[in-house]
This record gives sequence, structure tokens and C-alpha cells, in this order.
Amino acid sequence: MPESASGQVDEIVRFARATLSSAVLSDTLDSMGLIHQTMEGTVRPLDEALVLCGRARTGNFRDVYGAEGGDQDLFTGIVELLDDVHLDDVLVLACGRSGRIPVWGDIFSTAAHVRGSAGCVTDGLIRDAARIRALPYPVFSAGHGASGTTGRGVMVSSDIPVRCAGVWVSPGDLVFGDVDGVVVVPQRVEEEAIRQAAAIAERERDLLDDLRRGLLLAEVYRKYGTL
Repeated sequence: MPESASGQVDEIVRFARATLSSAVLSDTLDSMGLIHQTMEGTVRPLDEALVLCGRARTGNFRDVYGAEGGDQDLFTGIVELLDDVHLDDVLVLACGRSGRIPVWGDIFSTAAHVRGSAGCVTDGLIRDAARIRALPYPVFSAGHGASGTTGRGVMVSSDIPVRCAGVWVSPGDLVFGDVDGVVVVPQRVEEEAIRQAAAIAERERDLLDDLRRGLLLAEVYRKYGTL
């Protein structure tokens, strides 16, 4: 079985994956004054039933126009990154919203999946959608199509802070994605954020139970305060 980089179970990743949602995490970070941690809505899940949760491994891409340096140079960086993937790593591939860089497909998905990766997020494009869904492997992207990477994009750096779909992501940050979107929890605040998010999630469960029992919305507002 694949191991994490530390060789230990990441309890924060395990807890967040099992109990939280992107909406709860986004609300929590907003309340902490971190209002730019939710990726733009253009980044959507390939399979809405899957949840992505893990630690960021980053790659930064730029546009090219023609095969600069040949295929070997185009793929060396991403291959090295994928061969170093560990359990619960999330590939975060920043393409600058170019709309023309296809960075991900079924071969990369298979390589990452068998090494225990928790998923991939990109503001670029993907392809081979049906085969990725069949793995199954969580992938979030700004779109998909048939084009390949050659002549359109190249990875220029990895494992550095990147800006993906409007959010700065650093290696090791907690990345959470579900049907509503993708949220990035900075590692420096994650313990407090997870603690607060767990409390919010519990309150929301109680609130929904009260609504199901017939309480009026006004009563719920008075009982729980601002929703």
C-alpha cells in the first residue's frame, strides 16, 4: 500500500475527508478573515460523487506555441513530480487560466492513483474523461477536450507556491474538493480551521434536525444566530 511522505497517517486529512465539506471550510476560513481560499467556480469536478482531500504538491505551467525543446523537455517536469507522489498528495497544477493548456489525462491519473494520490486540481484542461472516471480518481479542472499538451504548455517549476484559479497554494496546504468546489486551507492555520469547521458542521446538523422537526426558520435563526 502507498505511504505518505512521513510514513504516518495524516489525521487531519482523514478527519476532514470523513466529516467536512467545501462549503463548511469556506465559511470557516471566511470567518477567520481568509476570504480568498475558495477556487473560482470555473474549476469543476469530473465526477461529482467523489471527494478530494489531501496535501498540495504543486506544478506551475506556462503557454508555449509549438514544441519548444521537443516532447522530452515538455514532459520531464511533470513526470518527475508524479514519480515522487505519496499517499494523500493532491496535484495542484496552475496554468494561469490560459484556457489552452491540457495538463492531465488518463495516463497521469493512473500513475498518480496507484501511488496513493488523493486527486488532481488544475485551472487548465484535461482529457480522457471516461477513463479517469472509471479508475475512479478525483479530478477538478476548468474544462476538458481532445488536445494534448505538446505545443501548448510546459511545466516550468514544481513544489513552490502557485496561484491556481485565484487561490495561492503552497506545498503541504490542505486541499479539499467536492461537488460545490475546491477550498485551500493554509497549513499555518489548519488546526484552528479544522477545529472551527468541525463545530460549524455539528451546528448545521443540529439546525437541519430542528427544521425537519418543524421549527420555523425564524426560530432557527434565534436559536443558532447567523447561519
